[in-house]
Amino acid sequence: MHMMLISGNDSSHPASFILLGIPGLENSPFWITFLFCVMYIVAVVGNITILYIIQTDHTLHQPMYIFLAMLAFTDLVLSSSTQPKMLAILWFHAHEIEYHACVIQVFFIHAFASVESGVLMAMALDRYVAICFPLRHSSILTTSVVIKLGTVVMVRGLLWVSPFCFMISRMQFCPNRVIPQSYCEHMAVLKLLCADTRVNRAYGLFVAFSVVGFDILVISVSYVMILRAVLQLPSGEARFKAFGTCASHICVILAFYIPALFTFLTHRFGRHVPRVVHIMVANVYLLVPPMLNPIIYGVRTKQIRDRVISGCCGKDL
Repeated sequence: MHMMLISGNDSSHPASFILLGIPGLENSPFWITFLFCVMYIVAVVGNITILYIIQTDHTLHQPMYIFLAMLAFTDLVLSSSTQPKMLAILWFHAHEIEYHACVIQVFFIHAFASVESGVLMAMALDRYVAICFPLRHSSILTTSVVIKLGTVVMVRGLLWVSPFCFMISRMQFCPNRVIPQSYCEHMAVLKLLCADTRVNRAYGLFVAFSVVGFDILVISVSYVMILRAVLQLPSGEARFKAFGTCASHICVILAFYIPALFTFLTHRFGRHVPRVVHIMVANVYLLVPPMLNPIIYGVRTKQIRDRVISGCCGKDL
């Protein structure tokens, strides 16, 4: 296939790229693609439901629920940035993606992955204050503080990731335009450049360690302090309830960070990791957490669970 190049003053890039998708699923059975579709629908419906309930119920305009709404919005963006294209590849063999669409996908994936990490960190801080300083929780985490923290998390993600796209757009691409994944990811696109990418890679490491490293440190310290406080509670029932509340958040954290770190490290050091494993985990990282988060919080949070049940069964039931 002839490759068209679009040339500018400082760069030359292909008109489009070819996304290979998931190895071995090129002629996949219907049930596999249907499973991906169902997971995406659950993610979209679940997170929209969370957003709607929190927005319409004024009793839920509290720090924990505001952070949960931020998480739901971020999950919607993350899953919708990649899954429609992946489903198009699986169902319609629509492997081609336009250059600017690819760069936009890089931006949204990495910016909102950073935002999600920041929101999880903010939720850990909220749990720390709620458990360790229950009487001062509302005075410490006021609505103003929550909004400022959410704004910082959002701006950090957008500003830190923007240079990725700017640097890529100024560099020369090689003739090869095949991306062996189901979506455009920063490191995968870097491998198509016919230029020295050491600055790009170094900046990628800086962003990863400054964002994820900082967030994981804050989350870890918060939960160590929470654990100490919970173990000092006199009532066994109170300890069990506190552990249960934190366990759901820890599950969400692990479901996001473990595949994310695996994908990040595999791109740089995992030369012997089978490609199918790498790509499957990369898809899990952007689809499974957005699907699980509304389920976990919907089940664990009584106010949201009651609103969903009353909405499904009628308010009189």
